[in-house]
Amino acid sequence: MEITRVVVLLAVVVLGVLVYRHHAADPEPGPETAPPGFLPPSRQNTRLAGPDPALHVAVSAASRGGWEPAARLLAATRESRDWARRAEYAGALGVAAVRTDGGEAAFLGAWERIAGPDDPDLAVVRAEAVIRLAWQLRGAGWAADTSRERFRDFHGVLAASREVLARAAELAPEDPTPLLPEVWAGIGQGRPHEEMRALWSRITALDPYHCGAHLAMLQYWCAKWHGSEELATSFAREAADGAPAGSLLTVLPLVAWFEHRPERTSPALFRSPGPTALVDAALADVAAARPDHPRLAPARHLLAYFLTEQGRHAEAVEQFRLVDGYVNAMPWRYFDDPAAALCRWRDRAVRGGRRR
Repeated sequence: MEITRVVVLLAVVVLGVLVYRHHAADPEPGPETAPPGFLPPSRQNTRLAGPDPALHVAVSAASRGGWEPAARLLAATRESRDWARRAEYAGALGVAAVRTDGGEAAFLGAWERIAGPDDPDLAVVRAEAVIRLAWQLRGAGWAADTSRERFRDFHGVLAASREVLARAAELAPEDPTPLLPEVWAGIGQGRPHEEMRALWSRITALDPYHCGAHLAMLQYWCAKWHGSEELATSFAREAADGAPAGSLLTVLPLVAWFEHRPERTSPALFRSPGPTALVDAALADVAAARPDHPRLAPARHLLAYFLTEQGRHAEAVEQFRLVDGYVNAMPWRYFDDPAAALCRWRDRAVRGGRRR
């Protein structure tokens, strides 16, 4: 298949979070200790944002060449039409499908031999894998810091991905999941606003409150990509205002605010009325969300960060406690050492709570 050839030719990658992130100075390394009841940096899971035993089993099996847990997991989400969870699972398995030494991960080939190339669950994982490969080849730096060779490989994979993405969407026309990697392809290729709005209409027609899809499209509208702070904020507010409680779309305005504050060192910046109101709205949304919402853990990570910066330490500790042991979420993955970053902010919150 085309994806296999692309991966073999171009993949010199490492496993990790295969999306664009800021360069950020690492927090000062701390001792390999943690406050009572919390885990140290070395015991933070960098693959997941929160506990999900079934996904953990599937990703672990995939790393050893086993495809059956992944197939069962994806089939269950398709049959239940749980598109939000399906997107999370496809993304995590797409990461696992990018091998460290180049080539396609063994579990995909084994899966295809049994299910055939037109299995919609296999196809959506391959769609995620090729896009995540492209972004890994590009690297996490700003454009000015990215080499010509990286850009060549990045755009080469994105161009080759069209057939893979189209086939995944064709095999599951009622499923928005194959359209999410299309958003990231559009970001990378700088597709025009009109084309991205048309893609967005296709996604929201299938699932109007898909949190993961909204977060991906928000990146397109950010100033660092193809929009502006005004466009990103407008998109985020419109989505949050029209969403039902518990959808977690109130996180979008927080993300839009965060993405357009490159200097985040002033406590007063976080403690002003605007960000405070955004945090309060997101806290209410988190409280209304179902306990198994697939975006609940990432929302808690972001809230823990904001609450710490706002000096609301007891509230921050509560959020940190609920995601302890997991680190693959914003803002921690914007640092070179996400686990160290999370533990630094967490420990600040714990110390602040003790002083009250």
